Amino acid sequence: MPIAMLLPTDREHERQGGAATVTIAHRYTLKEQLKIHTQLADIIIADPSIPKLITSDMVKEGAVIIGVGINYIHDPVRGKTKLVGDVDFETVKKKASFITPVPGGVGPMTVVMLLNTLLAAKKITY
Repeated sequence: MPIAMLLPTDREHERQGGAATVTIAHRYTLKEQLKIHTQLADIIIADPSIPKLITSDMVKEGAVIIGVGINYIHDPVRGKTKLVGDVDFETVKKKASFITPVPGGVGPMTVVMLLNTLLAAKKITY
């Protein structure tokens, strides 16, 4: 949400962003409607907690894809659970100019930010 709030700001705003148009979709947005928005997007940040929701036909050539969500699905080949993202990584990576993998994409950054928050909180004295 902070990124969504920052991106539309322009150069005259006290916190400059990118003068971007931001669309926020809910996990229950119909896939056909979601596809209309994602095909126009230069940047897609996905976190609906729906395994492989974003597919290559939903992505514009050269788009930047940041997959935030993780999901555990049953892998019938190995008979175990498998960790996958909200983006169909294998098909989308052929069209994207940049894509974060799952696991190993934004997860480590999330951990670092949480640790920084914890360390900052410990330094506060009342």
